[in-house]
Amino acid sequence: MNTLQKVRFVGKPLVFLLCLLPAALVVGDTFGITGQLSANPVEDILDRFGNWAIRLIMITLAVTPLRQVSGWNWLDRFRRMLGLFSFFYALMHFLTWLLLDRGLAVDPAFQWTAILEDLTERPFITIGFAALLLLTAMAVTSTNGMRRRMRRAWDKLHYSVYAVGVLGVWHYWWQVKKDTSDAWIYAVILAFLLGYRIWKKVRH
Repeated sequence: MNTLQKVRFVGKPLVFLLCLLPAALVVGDTFGITGQLSANPVEDILDRFGNWAIRLIMITLAVTPLRQVSGWNWLDRFRRMLGLFSFFYALMHFLTWLLLDRGLAVDPAFQWTAILEDLTERPFITIGFAALLLLTAMAVTSTNGMRRRMRRAWDKLHYSVYAVGVLGVWHYWWQVKKDTSDAWIYAVILAFLLGYRIWKKVRH
């Protein structure tokens, strides 16, 4: 079995299952199968989906530097999957906020005004929603067919993953109230990944 076959038949299924595991644990903890949620279950679910969204964005951004430094070109085979899982967790984070935290699932008619006010008047929600829109655009156009049809426009759109990283860290930073240690970690990782790309571009 050559390297590409190992990636296809072993690596990709393994990475898929690992990426899916946090969501499975959320579902399991919600029903008391794998554990328990905290005293504030909605906030717990919201935070867990949001944390995994930003972690997977960082991992996706790290693929190219790791490939260039290591010479392992097969790492590129995982980038689309990691990007799609970033979108999945960001979407679940948003839907948890929309349906459970804001109560749209309970009273749809009453909540729309409050939801629109949050989206337009609370900056950390606004930038988080902007990041989700960019992720949605990249997810919808992630297929090989869309890449062929869009050509150079596809590259320009998918370069916005850097903006998603910035907006994601910014959103996370603004929404934490006291302990900003995790926000600092994400900011440092993002600064390193973007700094590497700038250094690489200037060098060439």
